[in-house]
Amino acid sequence: MMPFKTKILKNTSILCAFLLATLTAINAQENTQQTKIDGVAVVIGKNIVLDSDIDKFKQEVEVRSEGKIKITDCEMLEELMQQKLLAHHGVIDSVVVAQADIDSRVKRSIAYFTNEYGSEEKVIKAYGFNDIEDLKKELSRVQKENLLIEKEQLKITEKIAVTPEEIRVYFKGLQDKNELPEIPAEVEIAQLVLKASPTAQEITRVIDKLTEIKKQVEAGASFKLKAIINSDDPSAAQNSGNMGIITKETNFVKEFKEVAFSLEEGQVSEPFKSPFGYHIILLNKIRGNGREVSHILLQPEIADEKLKETKETIQKVVKEIKDGTLTFEQAVKKYSEEEETKSNGGLIINPYTQETTFELTRMAPDLFGRISELNQGDLSDIFYDETREGEKMYKVIHLKTKTKTHKANIIDDYVRMQKFALAKKKEEQITKWSKEKIKETYIKLAKDYKKCTFKKDWKKEINTK
Repeated sequence: MMPFKTKILKNTSILCAFLLATLTAINAQENTQQTKIDGVAVVIGKNIVLDSDIDKFKQEVEVRSEGKIKITDCEMLEELMQQKLLAHHGVIDSVVVAQADIDSRVKRSIAYFTNEYGSEEKVIKAYGFNDIEDLKKELSRVQKENLLIEKEQLKITEKIAVTPEEIRVYFKGLQDKNELPEIPAEVEIAQLVLKASPTAQEITRVIDKLTEIKKQVEAGASFKLKAIINSDDPSAAQNSGNMGIITKETNFVKEFKEVAFSLEEGQVSEPFKSPFGYHIILLNKIRGNGREVSHILLQPEIADEKLKETKETIQKVVKEIKDGTLTFEQAVKKYSEEEETKSNGGLIINPYTQETTFELTRMAPDLFGRISELNQGDLSDIFYDETREGEKMYKVIHLKTKTKTHKANIIDDYVRMQKFALAKKKEEQITKWSKEKIKETYIKLAKDYKKCTFKKDWKKEINTK
């Protein structure tokens, strides 16, 4: 096994770091009852790992490491088995995963993939999903398991700590073996966001229009035709506003589900607001626990004058920052209108790693273009942006920290070495825990993998429930 490989895998949280590979493997995993038994590499408790999972995760490791990490099928399988063991016992130990945490991670993941591919439509096409809600549903499942694993790991290792001497010894050990890692160039960025909001008169116009459409439909007009003609939902031309069957578990915004489940068959809702704009819903049919619904979405228009006013405001704020009247963090707290970053000084969380740092060469091209020439402490040019939900805004990015590619050293990378040393100690604790839990967990390996040499005793097979 290549030196430092395990540390890389453990520190990136395998299911989170390999989210791209997970997405490509999702359809194969979705219905385990329909999976051919010879496609199952291992069963751990109620969890399975498929042959295709091993291939896809291996490829993702090699791509993400730019070929620096080569891993065998057996090594990859053992990494995946470890995660499934943690997930299995997380359920047994009644580990609680909050829906709000899942939703937050899904949102960050969508933002990350959108930046990588350029649009949500390209992400959906790249991974073979039907629409954005289909993608969100699968991401929710992945991130739920991810959080379950992390919380179970935390439970096992919550009392583990490292001393300065342990950090020094750990670093010296890597140095003596010539295994000090190369630290890639990284940046930490924050942003200030000012949104251009529609006027009260424009909102009233939209609500009045939806109210009129509702009256026309109730008087006999075709909801489908009204959706095709009026809806701002890009898919309306193809589906006539039909959203299919949704349940209370479907990953739709809560405002939409609350209204959908309050209607009677054939009833059209009053206009209501969601993060996407303003809607009316027609409940076509109640199907068990599901609701077949259609909707019309209208997004209030934002006048050019309002956009100009927003841009002028952010220009004034940036001038205050540059003049030293207030810090970037103070400006974010006072002016920024992005909920996700307002409370933490504007810091952008990397949705791929859940950390505040981004590898410079792995950033989305548009973001890389805005900050690649900046020095630490610089501000980017002010730029315009808009979301799928129709929000329009101006942003400025602050390059908080920037490091160059270098061989790890104990001075500049002390915090990183502390994390690595702590991760190693935690890994040892999890290994100890795993060896005990394997004894009491149902594990069944496929014949082809019984020839593997594992670090742990995965080959034993018992039927403990």
